[in-house]
Amino acid sequence: MEITSAIIQKYFPDLSSQQIDQFERLYELYSFWNAQINVVSRKDIDLLYERHVLHSLGIAKVCRFTAGETVLDVGTGGGFPGIPLAILFPETSFHLVDSIGKKIKVVNEVSSALGLTNLRADHLRAEQLKESYNFIVSRAVTRLSEFYPWIKGKIKKQNINALQNGILYLKGGDLEEEIAESGLPAQLFSLADFFEEPFFETKYVVYIPQ
Repeated sequence: MEITSAIIQKYFPDLSSQQIDQFERLYELYSFWNAQINVVSRKDIDLLYERHVLHSLGIAKVCRFTAGETVLDVGTGGGFPGIPLAILFPETSFHLVDSIGKKIKVVNEVSSALGLTNLRADHLRAEQLKESYNFIVSRAVTRLSEFYPWIKGKIKKQNINALQNGILYLKGGDLEEEIAESGLPAQLFSLADFFEEPFFETKYVVYIPQ
């Protein structure tokens, strides 16, 4: 069953007409690019809005990014969570990176088609970056204990958000052991508290303050 972009408006009712149009276009764009470069599981393409777009926007239920903030998306793949967040927060600057060049090509093509001026994407590893950011986002690229060294020292000290600068990591399953192993001061937000679809029952935003 295809789930339409209406699911986004269900949880984010204050979108502008431009944002609604940008979200609506994602299905067509990803269907086209996914046929050439596999960035979304083939069986998931009809569930794009639930499993990729809305899942990405779970971060926005934990943190409302503000004007002038910078956000790094590590291991963005085809642009998740970065592209949906860049649509939702047009005043915030997003930097999407991935070690696989053809995935960054898809990100740039989708971003260009949508007219996103607050997003840039680069083919590189997070460890190569010299910049620092208010927040670092990612979607289950690896275990937290492996992820943290990649981005250590890349979070700005000065906060301009109600939420302290840090990491917002989308992850599923039983995370107790993984968080304990990482030794990080993590706080868990269950996406089931924000979204009623069964897909979100075991999905979390892991927040790690700077």
